[in-house]
Amino acid sequence: MPEKALFLLCRRVLLVAMIVLGCVSGGRAVAEEPRDAVLTRLEQRAVDGGVEIELRLTAYPRTKLMVLRGPDRVVLDLYDTVTAVKSVNLDANPVISNLRQGLIAKDRFRMILELKRPAVPELVAESGEGEGHVLRLRLKEADARSFEAAVASAAANRNEAAPVEAKAAGAEEPKYTVVIDPGHGGVDTGAIGKHGTLEKDVNLKFGLALRDELAKQPRIRVLMTRSDDTFVSLGERSEFARRERANLFVSMHSDSIRYADIRGATVYTLSEKASDSLSGEVAESENSADRFVDPKWREDKPEVFDILIELTRRETDNLSEHFAAGLVKELGRHDIRLIRNPKRSAGFKVLTAPDVPSVLLEIGYLSNVDDEQLLLDESWRRDSASAIASAIERFVGTKEQGQAASGG
Repeated sequence: MPEKALFLLCRRVLLVAMIVLGCVSGGRAVAEEPRDAVLTRLEQRAVDGGVEIELRLTAYPRTKLMVLRGPDRVVLDLYDTVTAVKSVNLDANPVISNLRQGLIAKDRFRMILELKRPAVPELVAESGEGEGHVLRLRLKEADARSFEAAVASAAANRNEAAPVEAKAAGAEEPKYTVVIDPGHGGVDTGAIGKHGTLEKDVNLKFGLALRDELAKQPRIRVLMTRSDDTFVSLGERSEFARRERANLFVSMHSDSIRYADIRGATVYTLSEKASDSLSGEVAESENSADRFVDPKWREDKPEVFDILIELTRRETDNLSEHFAAGLVKELGRHDIRLIRNPKRSAGFKVLTAPDVPSVLLEIGYLSNVDDEQLLLDESWRRDSASAIASAIERFVGTKEQGQAASGG
């Protein structure tokens, strides 16, 4: 086990031990102020028309509740939370067919409840009367229409991780973090157009234009992996989004390909196998950016693979696909030229964050002289940035008009 991973594991074990010992000895100073919430008990009981899952914790964490299709399931994430619960035996009930629970990150606990039939979730916080803090997740049977409404409502707020406590009147609306990633930079110039245009410069200008568009939306927090001519490795770009708990990551490019007649925007998502030969070539080109990195930084970080991590990846991939489809639609609505079959996929390293919905946008191709001219046009750049910003606003749920119809 790597030293860093071993250190984190020991830290968590020590934290739980300190809390348990503090409770036994009456040491309130130890038990009252842990850095993370600790899940100490998880129980299931039948309620009228459904089932209730009771969670007892040392503190109230930020939560995210999701209702997902294919298969139908309810997912509850508890942030800054570790668990002292080893396993849970699922009793027979009319709603849940299977329950899985565990850590999907060093400080993030997840419950996945697969449904037998449509059910609507409700999360309630209650006082534990000296026994800690209590969360009750209730699932009650519902008709198809109510379930679809729950799916749509969860989709509109799918990226929000909010405190359980009721929000005070007049409190500030939650913000959504969007990371803009202008590709290449520094020693990595990226593609070079027929007239000498450098891809790194085009990407940065588009990134800044998109930042300025999103800055008009008060509920969106905009961050950039680079805001000047700086080299940033592919791994650091995605890690930056994870550290900032981004709700969306958009990597912007204007590549060069061997087909000079191909032009227009393309939206890429992550996949192990490229959707077509062009996507494979573009991914290979973009992934080569790390040739500028010192060899010691090229080593891939070890990851823990289990069913919960894979489910997280699957849900993140679904959200990425959802945003990609919306982005293609919005670009078309703004008359931004698209290539044939504009939504594609390949193994882009920069899109590999398992818990951040991510896309790579080729705004155009510098290998095409007409695209190169457009990419340098300031007015067209503003129009393109406006289209991308509109798609982002719809995705994170800050664009109210048409939100119900579009699913967020």
